[in-house]
Amino acid sequence: MSEEKVVVIAVKKPQQQDDYFGSSLEELISLVDTAGGTVVEVITQNRERIHPAFYIGEGKMEEIKQKIDELEADIVISNDELSAGQSRNLSDYFDRRVIDRSQLILDIFAKRAKTKEGKLQVELAQLQYLLPRLRGQGVQLSRLGAGIGTRGPGETKLETDQRHIRRRIDDIKRRLKQVVKQRDQYRKRRKQNEVFQIAIVGYTNAGKSTLFNRLTDSESLEEDKLFATLDPLTRKLQFTSGLEVLITDTVGFIQQLPTTLIAAFRSTLEEVQEADFILHVVDSSHPDNEQHQDTVIKLLDELESSSIPMLTVYNKKDLIKNDFIPRNRPYIIISALENEDLVRLVKKIEEVLIKEWEPYQIKVEADKGNLLNRFEHETILKEKTFEENTESYIVTGFIRPEHPLKGIVKEKS
Repeated sequence: MSEEKVVVIAVKKPQQQDDYFGSSLEELISLVDTAGGTVVEVITQNRERIHPAFYIGEGKMEEIKQKIDELEADIVISNDELSAGQSRNLSDYFDRRVIDRSQLILDIFAKRAKTKEGKLQVELAQLQYLLPRLRGQGVQLSRLGAGIGTRGPGETKLETDQRHIRRRIDDIKRRLKQVVKQRDQYRKRRKQNEVFQIAIVGYTNAGKSTLFNRLTDSESLEEDKLFATLDPLTRKLQFTSGLEVLITDTVGFIQQLPTTLIAAFRSTLEEVQEADFILHVVDSSHPDNEQHQDTVIKLLDELESSSIPMLTVYNKKDLIKNDFIPRNRPYIIISALENEDLVRLVKKIEEVLIKEWEPYQIKVEADKGNLLNRFEHETILKEKTFEENTESYIVTGFIRPEHPLKGIVKEKS
C-alpha cells in the first residue's frame, strides 16, 4: 500500500514562541511518518485566534485547497484539536478527509497496541474522543476503515447511535477494571516479594526501549518511531553487586497528549507510581530536549511520582552536535548502544541508591544460606568475609530504609 500524502495545516497564535511552534510541527511530521504517511506540504498561518468555524482563516482556505489538489494529497491534518464543526467544514471545503493531531496520535496508538489492556485503552480513548463530535454530523461511523485516522483496535462496526457508543464505553470500562485488578494483584505480589522496581520513563523516541533491551537482553520493540512501546514490559536485571531489580519500559510521553489518552493510559503509567526508582531517559541530541524534560517532569508531577528518587540518563551522546549542559541532577551522559556506557550506568544507579539507602553490617551463620542469599540479592552488598572461628559470614552493604531485612539487621547488630 503506497503511503498517503498529507498536507499539514497549523495556526500560530501571537503568544506561541517560534521555537515551540516549530518543534510542535516537527513532531507532527514525525507522527505522520509513524502512522505511515508522508507530509508533502506544511501550511501555516499567523492569527490572533483560531477561526471558530474553519480553524484557519477563510482567506487562506482557497490557497490550501489549490495546494491539496495540485499535490493530489489524500488527507489534511491540523496541528491543533478540531471541533466537530471545524472538521466537517474543512472536509466539505477541501473535499478530503480532515483529522487533527489528537486523532493521529489515537490512530498510532490503535496500530501499536498489542496487549488486551492496550487495545481496550485505545478503543476507550477513541470512543471518548468521538462521542462529543457526533452531534448533528450524520456521519456513518465504521470501525473498518482504510488510511490514517480510520484505524481502530476492534473490527466491529459502530452505528452512529450515541447510546451504542456509551454502552460500549461502559463495557470497556468494566473490562478494564478487571484487567487493572489483575495487574494490581500482580503488583502486590511483586511488592510482597520485596523486589526493587525501576521504571524507565522519557519523552517518546528518547531511546527508552533501546536502553531497556540492552540492559535486559530482551526483545522490546526498538524503532526510530514515536510511541514504539505502548504496553509496559517488565524484566529482571541483576547488578554487579548481586542486587536483583525489576525494570519496566513505559509508554513515551509527548506534548499535547489527547486528554482522553492521558485518562485512558493512567493504569499503564501506574507502573511509574509503583516504582522505587525512575530512570528518566532524554535524547540529549534533540534540539528541544529541554522542553521534552519539562513535559516528562510535569507528567510525573501529575502522576504524583515526582518524589521518587530519579537518575536522568542523557542518551544519544554520539549524536550531540553542540556543547551540552545537563539541567537535571543526578545525571549520566551515555549512548545506549555502547556496552561500556551500560556498565557505567548500572554503577551510577548503585551510587545514587547508596546515597538514599542505609549502611549495615551483620553476622550471618553459614548454615543460614537462605538469609545470606536474601542479603546478596535484595541489598547492595559491598563485602562478605567468612569467620572460621564462628562459622559465619560478616556481611557489609547498603539497605533500603523500609526493607523487611532491616528488622533482622537491628536484631543482630
